[in-house]
Amino acid sequence: MKDKLVIFDTTLRDGEQSPGASMNREEKVRIAKALERLRVDVIEAGFPAASPGDFEAVQAIAATIEESGVCGLARALDSDIDRAGEALKAAKRPRIHTFIATSPIHMQHKLRMNAEQVVERAVAAVTRARKYTDDVEFSPEDAGRSEEDFLCRIIEAVIAAGATTINIPDTVGYSLPHEFGALIGRLRERISNSDKAVFSVHCHNDLGLAVANSLSAVLSGARQVECTINGLGERAGNAALEEVVMALRTRQDAFPCEVTVNAREIVPCSKLVSSITGFPVQPNKAIVGANAFAHESGIHQDGVLKSRETYEIMRAEDVGWSANRMVLGKHSGRNAFRTRMRELGVEFESEEMLNEVFARFKQLADKKHEIFDEDLQALISEQIFEAEAERVRLISLHVCADTGEIPRAHVVLKVDGVEKTGDAEGSGVVDATFKAIEAQLKTGTTLLLYSVNNITSGTDSQGEVTVRLEKGGRVVNGQGADTDIVIASAKAYVNAVNKLLSPVRRKHPQAADV
Repeated sequence: MKDKLVIFDTTLRDGEQSPGASMNREEKVRIAKALERLRVDVIEAGFPAASPGDFEAVQAIAATIEESGVCGLARALDSDIDRAGEALKAAKRPRIHTFIATSPIHMQHKLRMNAEQVVERAVAAVTRARKYTDDVEFSPEDAGRSEEDFLCRIIEAVIAAGATTINIPDTVGYSLPHEFGALIGRLRERISNSDKAVFSVHCHNDLGLAVANSLSAVLSGARQVECTINGLGERAGNAALEEVVMALRTRQDAFPCEVTVNAREIVPCSKLVSSITGFPVQPNKAIVGANAFAHESGIHQDGVLKSRETYEIMRAEDVGWSANRMVLGKHSGRNAFRTRMRELGVEFESEEMLNEVFARFKQLADKKHEIFDEDLQALISEQIFEAEAERVRLISLHVCADTGEIPRAHVVLKVDGVEKTGDAEGSGVVDATFKAIEAQLKTGTTLLLYSVNNITSGTDSQGEVTVRLEKGGRVVNGQGADTDIVIASAKAYVNAVNKLLSPVRRKHPQAADV
C-alpha cells in the first residue's frame, strides 16, 4: 500500500496575508466548510494571537469542523501558544503549529538571539503546545537559508520534545526543486529521530517553483504539503493545492503516496475563495482556470473528439467543472433555495436572515433567467457584509453617459446613519461614480486596482467587481456584484472604504515579539 500524503491547507492563514485578502469570521467559516467538503486533512484556520477577530474566527472554525483537523499558528511565545490552545479548545482534531526563525540573518537581525537561545525557545514552545494537544507541528522559519547542521540540531531537539510534524519552509521562494528535494532527503537521513515525525514542506512561489519544490520534496520523503486554494498567499503566493493534488492523482506512476482529497470539490472551492477574497483566477491557470480544459487549435479539437486522451490528461468533471448543479430561477421556492444554500455550506442563523437573502434572490431572479451557485455565493457575501457594522451604505446611484457628453454620476450614501448626496463628472461612468463617492467621504485613498469579472456566462450574468484601495500603507480589497456593472463598481468601492474605516489591525506572524 502507498503512503498517505497529508494535505495541509493554509488558505485561511497564509492565504489571508495577501495584500487586501483579509476575511471576516463568517467568510472564513464558509471557506473552512468548503475545505472540509474537499476533504483536506488539516485546515490552518489562522493566527489566533494576531487580533481578537482572528481568535474568534479560529474558535468558530474549531467548533464547526467535524472531519478535518483544525490548526492554529503560534510564534514560539507562551502567550501565542496559550492563545492558540484556547481558540482550539472545541476542535475535534486540534493542532498547534509553532515556529521560530533559524537562519543566521533572521536570528541576528530579527530575533537578536544566539543559536542556543533559539533551540531553547523552540523546545519550550513545543513542550508548552503539548499541554493542549498531542498534535504539534514545528517550523524552522527561513529553513532554506539556515545552516544545515543547525537545522538538524534544532529539529532533533523539538522531535524529542514532542513535535509530531516537522515543516521545512522555503520562506522566500528561493530554492530550486533538485536542491529542495535533496535537503529534505538529507535531513531525514541525518536526524536520528526523524522517523518519529512526519516531514512537511511549505513552499512560496516567488520564482514560480512552489509546486515543483513541493513535489520534489514528496519524492524525497516529505509526507505533508502545505498549500492554498488558487495558490493564494503572501507576495507571489504558495503552492497551489489543486496543482499538487492533481499532479499526485495524474502521475501515480511517479509518486509513492496518494491523497484522499475529494477532487470534484476543487473548482467550487476555487470559485468560493476567489469570490470572497476578490482575487480572480487567471484564465490559463492550471486545473481551475477558465481555459484549463478549452481547446482552440483545430488539431487539438479533432484529437479530443476522436479520443479525449490525445490532449487531455485529466477529465474536467473530475475536478468539478461539469458537476451537476441545481439551477434556480424566479419560480424556485424558499425550500429549494434553503436546500441549495445548505449544500453550499451556508446555514442561516435566523429566519429573518433567510428571508432577507431570499428576497435578494427573488430580485436577482427578476433580472436574470437562471441563478447558479456562483450567484448564490455572491448573494450571501453581500448579506454578510451588510450585516456587519458598516459605516457607509450605498442607497442609490444615477449615472448619465450620452455620446459626446461628459459622463456624470449622482450618488446617495448613508454615512454613520446620515444621508448624503454627491455629484461628479469623470472620464467614464465608473470614474464619475467613484469621484462622487469620494467627494462625500474624503477618505484620501489611492485606487490600486479595478477589476471586473463575470460571475457566470451569458449577457445577463452578474458582474463581479474588485476594488483595491490603499491608505497609509494599509491595503484592502472591496467586492461588489450586480447585473449592472456600474452598480457593482459602486458596491465594491463602498465595501473597500468600510474595511479601511474599520479600526481592526492584525499582527503579522513573522513579526518578532520576543
